[in-house]
Amino acid sequence: MVIGALTLDLMVYESRSLKEKRRAIQSIKSMLRSRFEVSVAETDHANSHKRCTLGVAMVSTDQRVIHGRFDKIVDFVRTKGTVSLLSYERELF
Repeated sequence: MVIGALTLDLMVYESRSLKEKRRAIQSIKSMLRSRFEVSVAETDHANSHKRCTLGVAMVSTDQRVIHGRFDKIVDFVRTKGTVSLLSYERELF
């Protein structure tokens, strides 16, 4: 069993309040969950209306599956106009 963790550091440029940020981030979290069948949670910058860190987790029997899925997630987030991907990091356990 392989556990993958992906950390996405995001900037929400258009947000003027925490409410607007949470609306944009909730939309992305829902899409990631349904499209990629992963667990997603906001893990840092909860009180900033411009920054967000998302933690994404996945379990598989093959690490290639996790790497492939994480590559698709990173590409997907890069195409979202509501946020900019500042950095990302992946770990396997």
